[in-house]
Amino acid sequence: MTRWYTPWLFLLPGLAVVVTFSLAPFVNMIVLAFTDATALGGGRFTGLANFQRMLDDPKFWLALRNSSLYLACIVPPLVVLPLLIALLVQKKLPGITFFRTAFFTPVIASAVVVGLIWTWLLDSQGLVNNVLRALGWISRPVPFLTDEWLLLFSAMLVTVWKGLGYYMIIYLAALGNVPNDLHEAAQVDGAGPIRRFFAVTVPALRPTMVLVAALSAVNGFRVFSEIYLLSGGSGGPGGANTSLVMLIQQTGTGLTGNVGYASALSLVLFVITLGLLLVTLRLNRREEAL
Repeated sequence: MTRWYTPWLFLLPGLAVVVTFSLAPFVNMIVLAFTDATALGGGRFTGLANFQRMLDDPKFWLALRNSSLYLACIVPPLVVLPLLIALLVQKKLPGITFFRTAFFTPVIASAVVVGLIWTWLLDSQGLVNNVLRALGWISRPVPFLTDEWLLLFSAMLVTVWKGLGYYMIIYLAALGNVPNDLHEAAQVDGAGPIRRFFAVTVPALRPTMVLVAALSAVNGFRVFSEIYLLSGGSGGPGGANTSLVMLIQQTGTGLTGNVGYASALSLVLFVITLGLLLVTLRLNRREEAL
């Protein structure tokens, strides 16, 4: 006879890992957010002082602006482009497996490797500038990595390029569940490919599109590696491209790191991310109800 605690014995190793590396650090972050803890010690309770400092901190507002702009700019292409690619690679053609693998390769590539490749491509003496110069389109190098706005949009380009394959796989799975009967009925009624796409495919994929929008929004708001690597860790000229996650890393690390303030920033990041997920969940339920 199975005893009541037998299932818990199987769950215990996984629960121990979750509690040790996820739940306990999360609770500790919430506690530290209300203290003046530093990397060297401390931890005196200060109430809402860290959050008051946040409201008066121009670096926080700059980082919040950058993360919000990043989110707003990468979500539309990451919702639309992977769908178009999925429609292309869905067809059973000779060699289509190669193209599927090629589109997915950037997803599994190391962030450091991707950053180094794009840094070489976008450098003032890199491949992109050399090609533009050879075509006669520019007379001097384009400052992709040194201009405030060009660096930010270059990082967005890297994020979109790296995420195309991942979201393509999600769309491919969803396209397999679109009933062929609807396409056949629309074709009998005289609807062309474009009309069938907007009248049949898009409505059937709306929940998936909401899911992709949510995932890309959360990942975009938590951007770190792309800006960090392209800017060489500086966050752009004068730190103008620092994201919220980069600000947390800069604030809480090192011997002079303000762990309490970094924890407060992390708590704000968590609340915003949770809000994005809740909004997406509500939209997803609405789409399923239609």
